[in-house]
Amino acid sequence: MILQSCFSQPTSTPRNCFSINNPFLASHLKRSFKNCCFCSFEKRILILKHDLHNEYCLKSISSNFKIRALESDAGQLDEATAERTKSDYGDLVWPSPIDEIPFWNRELPSWDISSEGPVDIQKDSDLMHIVHVTAEMAPIAKVGGLGDVVTGLARACLTRGHKVDVFLPFYECINKQHIKELALTSTYNSFYDGSWVATNVYRGVVSGIPVVFIEPSNQFFKGQSVYGGSYNELEAYLFFSRACLEWLQVSGTQPDIIHVHEWQTGSLPLLYWDMYHYLSLKKPRIVLTIHNMEHYGECRQEQLSKCGLDGSMYANEEKAVDDRTIGHNPERLSLLKGSIVYSNAIVTVSPTYLKETLCSGWLAGTLIRHRDKYFGILNGIDAAMWNPATDAYLPAKFDANNVEGKKICKLYVQRGLGLASEVHSRNPDTVPLVVCISRLVAQKGLHLITNAIRYVEELGGQMVILGKAPDGRVESEFRGLAELHSKGSSIRILLMYSEELSHMLYAAADIVLVPSIYEPCGLAQMIGMRYGAVPIVRKTGGLADTVFDMDDQSQPELMNGT
Repeated sequence: MILQSCFSQPTSTPRNCFSINNPFLASHLKRSFKNCCFCSFEKRILILKHDLHNEYCLKSISSNFKIRALESDAGQLDEATAERTKSDYGDLVWPSPIDEIPFWNRELPSWDISSEGPVDIQKDSDLMHIVHVTAEMAPIAKVGGLGDVVTGLARACLTRGHKVDVFLPFYECINKQHIKELALTSTYNSFYDGSWVATNVYRGVVSGIPVVFIEPSNQFFKGQSVYGGSYNELEAYLFFSRACLEWLQVSGTQPDIIHVHEWQTGSLPLLYWDMYHYLSLKKPRIVLTIHNMEHYGECRQEQLSKCGLDGSMYANEEKAVDDRTIGHNPERLSLLKGSIVYSNAIVTVSPTYLKETLCSGWLAGTLIRHRDKYFGILNGIDAAMWNPATDAYLPAKFDANNVEGKKICKLYVQRGLGLASEVHSRNPDTVPLVVCISRLVAQKGLHLITNAIRYVEELGGQMVILGKAPDGRVESEFRGLAELHSKGSSIRILLMYSEELSHMLYAAADIVLVPSIYEPCGLAQMIGMRYGAVPIVRKTGGLADTVFDMDDQSQPELMNGT
């Protein structure tokens, strides 16, 4: 059963909750735990090949609904397996929760994915020069899925023969060790608030992708994180959007496509069509991708004017006024709405999210007016970056034909987080491990996650949550939960983000939980399946397009989760 969505972006708790007080949901979730966890690892792979209904290997559940381990043919680390494990992983240093350096911060092998990827991809016949303008890029400036998608899309276009550049702010927090061939190439001036700001341009290579880094000489993009610096964030991205176009002009670069992402670069289409297209940039066409319509880029007219446009010219319903503020004093603008109006094509990240955004939210009217250029294209994951057979962050590699390494990964994480008892060490299949990797924001279903914590513990499972909470109140709540469960052997809550640890957790997981209230696409469920875990999701947005319910007998060939 996939949890049905009541609204695409509800403002209150939906009817269906991950709650132990909901008998209907409880019975289905208990069955999901049984069906998805207590199978051999070989059989879990078959589940993910859509044979779930033929591969049940269950034992009974006790009368008080505690989870009971299943003795499966791959469960025990018998003498032969133990000997093979010792031979293959004899040099593996097992972690402990009392280690001075957490296992995910250990020195790991360097990993260059630039040379990895399919070699038999057919090149496109009509090759283009594509410039991505973005606020995030994995792994150097990653906050959420935006960074992963930009990197994956750029690499995919490169493999098809296109020329690709990614334009990114040179955030002070970027780890320069992850950038190859980094060099200052030039300095130029870009306009901001009545004056011209000296701006450095660096070039480098990240994950095989050419990147252009924009570094203004003012205070913009200074700080210890991608977002949340002491500068005015909106004005910094207004500057960045114009600085990218200014650089294209002064360098004489005429790409075929300028691909902008999210509200942060929403002013670029306005700047292009109302300024730079009249100067020297004649060739490019603009594509906007909306990854999440939660943020609209609210902007005052005088703020937009700081990048050289007349903000008052956009304060009407046909251009960029925020419809929610019409009649207010003052009315405000929306950079996202303006970019919808001015872009040549608009893409969102799943077909279902497209339908949802056309039916709800204040931007629905604008999207309907521009429906002929609005497309829903499902995101994908970078199969080289997320590959358990080659993943350098894992203590052991595995694939569908050799799943021994997944058991090692699970036990490694259990030991490192203090979740492994002596029984677990002998048999990692003793309990299912549920993993939830998410930003801890309302969109992600915080109340469902907290209920799941209680429910997993009641059933005798284990759960690990990895994510940051930008809201102090949410962080305080989850910090309290983390302290409450820190001494037990069931739950771990890590209020942080680590790229290395996220890979290890996906590899260790039996179940990946994605209970989003609304989800434009979501990558966690796809990564989880790639790493041999079964997704439990709420039916909304891209989750509905990628996870197909094992209870839906009308499409048995698609069943891959619940």
